[in-house]
Amino acid sequence: MAKAILLFSDGLDSMLAGLLLKEQGIKVIPVRFITPFFGWKYKKNPELFYQKIEELGFEKGFLIDVTDDFLEILKNPRYGYGDYANPCIDCKILMLKKAKKLMVELKADFIATGEVVGQRPMSQNKSSLELIEKRAEVKGILLRPLCAKLLAITEPEKKGLVNREKLLDIYGRRRIRQLELAKKFKIKDLPSPAGGCLLNDPQIGARVLEVIKDKRPLDYNTAQLLTFGRHFLEDNLWIMLGRNQEENQKIREISKGLYPVYTLDVPSPTAVVIQGEPPEKWIKKLLIKYSKKAQKKIAEGEEVTLKKDV
Repeated sequence: MAKAILLFSDGLDSMLAGLLLKEQGIKVIPVRFITPFFGWKYKKNPELFYQKIEELGFEKGFLIDVTDDFLEILKNPRYGYGDYANPCIDCKILMLKKAKKLMVELKADFIATGEVVGQRPMSQNKSSLELIEKRAEVKGILLRPLCAKLLAITEPEKKGLVNREKLLDIYGRRRIRQLELAKKFKIKDLPSPAGGCLLNDPQIGARVLEVIKDKRPLDYNTAQLLTFGRHFLEDNLWIMLGRNQEENQKIREISKGLYPVYTLDVPSPTAVVIQGEPPEKWIKKLLIKYSKKAQKKIAEGEEVTLKKDV
């Protein structure tokens, strides 16, 4: 039985690519690469990933954290950014290189993705697809089942491991055929067509680009903090505030033992000083600005105290 490594993105296209191969009797092994900017929900709850691929009938698959490698690319992508801070071409090359290593280790026959020619202007036009294949050194072993008939024939097709006639020729951004296939394969809870990368988000993307431009610390921990909260970047200072109880808790978990964390003695945001040494009175003023309880207490003539987590 032929084996394929499937780059699984949680999107409908990667699900369908795997199901088209599975329909041909091919063993599909999904691999989900994660960073704080995509797939991070699986970091704490990997069972969600394994449950999803089990429902689709795939093999157990792999969750792989590529944050450190990805951040090096993010700081200076060879092929630039998309609309915001998304280094799509460099990111895909990175994932395919890692998928190729896994393919060799597992003695799989080829790699598959859910890419569609013309679907994304930066990374899924024909020239970009060819460039990615070349740079990742996967030419001939990378199969894109949803648009394979629009592309050159691959080695698994030549060897008869995959029936090319049962592959598709989908082009562009319309999802009519994908939705028809989803109905055929009885896929429930269709994922959103929007990309799952937070670097495509205007606010987060702009924030990340500012951090990179100013050469601020961008590492495993700050990458996580960049994905939520309120951020204040001034000169050599970087302070972040949580916007709700969930974010406050996440700040504490990520920052523990790494950065100074502050709160007030009344319900308020949690503040973390990521860079610099701001005066405590400045931090207190910022926390009061976003705490109605603190403002009320002050209006009643009472003192508000700044607390530093130890």
